[in-house]
Amino acid sequence: MTSPIRVLVCDDHAVVREGIRHVLEAEPGVTVVAEAGNAAQALALAVEHRPDVIVLDVSMPGESGLRAAPRLREAAPESRILIMSMHDNAEYVREGVRAGASGYLLKDSAAAELRMAVRAVHAGGSYFSTPAAQGLTGTGTTAGDGRDGPDEGTAPPIDVLTARERDVLEGIARGLTNKEIAAELGISHRTVETHRESLMRKLGIRTVAGLTRYVMDVGGVRRDA
Repeated sequence: MTSPIRVLVCDDHAVVREGIRHVLEAEPGVTVVAEAGNAAQALALAVEHRPDVIVLDVSMPGESGLRAAPRLREAAPESRILIMSMHDNAEYVREGVRAGASGYLLKDSAAAELRMAVRAVHAGGSYFSTPAAQGLTGTGTTAGDGRDGPDEGTAPPIDVLTARERDVLEGIARGLTNKEIAAELGISHRTVETHRESLMRKLGIRTVAGLTRYVMDVGGVRRDA
């Protein structure tokens, strides 16, 4: 039997935490192992419970979720972080990515989208709600500056990738794991890893969030023959 996805919910409003718990635990295979009302509690509970996913609010009294994210990543590196916020401010989204978050979801998102986002980041992918994704578009930085992705207007064209590399890139952007991409394409897991390393090298992008942003920037991976 597959182990459940273990989630830590961090939000300073108890009613919001209760709502998130209700939404997530209505999904088979997902369980909320702990709730935190601030960043300090989240850090302690992350160390104690080692959750698979941390659903983290941006705006909290004391330390914000954006400032807490790097410390959570350091304390519980196996945990994936999904930011939830009422703000679709582009700088918040970019800061979340830089802080190590694998996704950014608005609080007015549908319950089904929250469940989908948790599953996507748990599987090793990323998930950005549409307004958050738009906040990333055209905001890349150079691969050599310690962050991720090319400058606006200098992104390598999709045509530098082989057809199979585009297939793998499309799978990554959809939030699929290497294993799922391999099964879908009928190739080995190792072959997927090889294509993934090659396309990252060609594009100068080192993270899943950066690859997802690149696909949005170029309007998809397909080109007419």
